[in-house]
Amino acid sequence: MAKRFLTALLVLLMAASASVAFAGDCLNRGQLDELYCDEDGDLVADSPKDESEWLDPSTLVFTYTPVEDPAVYRDAFADFQAYLEKATGKRVVYYTVQSNAAEVEAMRSGRLHIAGFSTGPTGFAVNLAGFVPMAVKGYADGFQGYNLIMIVRADSPYKKLEDLKGKVVAHTSASSNSGNLAPRALFPKEGLVPDKDYRVMYSGKHDQSIMGVAHGDYDAAPVASDVFDRMAEAGRIDRDDFRIIYRSAKFPTSSFGYAHNLKPELVQKIVGAFHTYRFPPAMQENFKGADRFYPVTYMADWKIIRDIAESTGTYYNKDGLKKMAAKEAAKRAKKKN
Repeated sequence: MAKRFLTALLVLLMAASASVAFAGDCLNRGQLDELYCDEDGDLVADSPKDESEWLDPSTLVFTYTPVEDPAVYRDAFADFQAYLEKATGKRVVYYTVQSNAAEVEAMRSGRLHIAGFSTGPTGFAVNLAGFVPMAVKGYADGFQGYNLIMIVRADSPYKKLEDLKGKVVAHTSASSNSGNLAPRALFPKEGLVPDKDYRVMYSGKHDQSIMGVAHGDYDAAPVASDVFDRMAEAGRIDRDDFRIIYRSAKFPTSSFGYAHNLKPELVQKIVGAFHTYRFPPAMQENFKGADRFYPVTYMADWKIIRDIAESTGTYYNKDGLKKMAAKEAAKRAKKKN
């Protein structure tokens, strides 16, 4: 009995010692899960120091953020997969995922090597799955994205956000990023607090907010720049009827990247393939004119997304992932019913 107790105690002490040693090996982890380390301070997981932990699979598994019809994007990326195979000398297969949470778990478990994650879930992939974002869809002069803009009528006296104090401003809906969440996160830093400094009225949609400003129903409205541009291009509105008094930094679209523990030489080939590939016409059509993958970093280009998430109570940790998974499951169940 005593012998078994001592043996068990020894095992526990060895495990504790190993745990301390492992923790001591990482000088900075930041918000990353305990599986990862960020000693260079770029907010993403470092490549493992131990070369035995590097992955060099014979087949690379790739996926894109889950959509209504996964087959559409599996076909859309077929040409790029062939390009990636030539660049890496490895077979590349497409792995269909049914939810953002499932995609994060697939990379965390090592079943997914290269992926495109939606803008918001990118933070979960970085912190919980060791994902390293390095590109988004874009053009020669920048990445594809959109801005939050605050619009007023051109004949109004409003020239800056602070001029809207005491006025009526149309937000779109409670869950909208550019129509509600982003304004609540970003405007206070500019001296304007929604609900406190101006009266919020929900219009329901971006186009309804825009038309409401045009008709004088609202003094102003925060809307997505791409919706505003499409309405102007379609002739539904005249740009000259509006004034833009605020424009946020650009919100990036889905991020593309790789698992942090892939062999560095393999990573170089993957990154090189992303940066040299040019979209064929059919792929450009699928992705609204984007013709390439544009280089980005999580630290710089996702800062605005992290700020919005933090100010609205979204945390890129395990609890946050569980909440996202629950919401996704509820949506799928609702669609079935």
